[in-house]
Amino acid sequence: MGKPKAWLEWHGSTLLYRAAAVLARAVDGPVVVVAAPGQELPALPSGVAVAEDPVEGLGPMQGLAVGLAAVADRAETAFVCSTDLPFLHPAFVRRVMRAMVPGTDVALPVARGFRQPLAAGYATALAGLVTDLLAAGDLRPGMLFKHCEAVQLSDDELLADAALARHDPELESVVNVNSPEDYAAARDRKPPEVVVECFGALAKKGGHRPRAIRAATLGEAATAAGLALDRHVVAALNGDQVTRDGSLPLVAGDTVAFLSADAGG
Repeated sequence: MGKPKAWLEWHGSTLLYRAAAVLARAVDGPVVVVAAPGQELPALPSGVAVAEDPVEGLGPMQGLAVGLAAVADRAETAFVCSTDLPFLHPAFVRRVMRAMVPGTDVALPVARGFRQPLAAGYATALAGLVTDLLAAGDLRPGMLFKHCEAVQLSDDELLADAALARHDPELESVVNVNSPEDYAAARDRKPPEVVVECFGALAKKGGHRPRAIRAATLGEAATAAGLALDRHVVAALNGDQVTRDGSLPLVAGDTVAFLSADAGG
């Protein structure tokens, strides 16, 4: 890429912010970012922790070991993804994690023709095995799957999930960006389609009727509705999460309700 992917701009936030925030939306548990030695990270969503990787140059397997160990005391399973998945959808994460039934060590999507070890589910107890494999010189994620119970999920198996088939029928959740050309092409694509509604005093400006717009972040959705996420305005995402975070990622199928934060609004 020529520059750190984590810092690449994505509709007012960064690729790392988006990946971490999408995971936070999808899982009921801790979200941890693994940082390479000395790596400077952009801003992260509230509540996201950082695990420092003490070893440099061992690739994703080393990051996997550090990340799994960081959450092993709080979760039996974890969804592991790379920074550069701008189209990751919570429905994809949930579908993969549903395959992490007792006795399964890895839920490995085989999507769009390739195995996706950096968009997969792992048992956190694998941290020690990964560390041992690294010590033996096995740096490729594929080596791990030979030593544990891995369930592969085909395109058809993934898309048997109704929510995923509706919101990500092309399984673009696994599309990553490996070059400036990849990034430019991804950044130039139309944002996801979401529905916005305005209530109370805001209905005069943004209109009360639900309407479809395209927005990759809450800030973009507010702008499209003619609003600013200031102290007078809050947003409710899908009827529950109330926030003013303009960097919050939106995905296909989201509904955003804007409400006046002023008394009596």
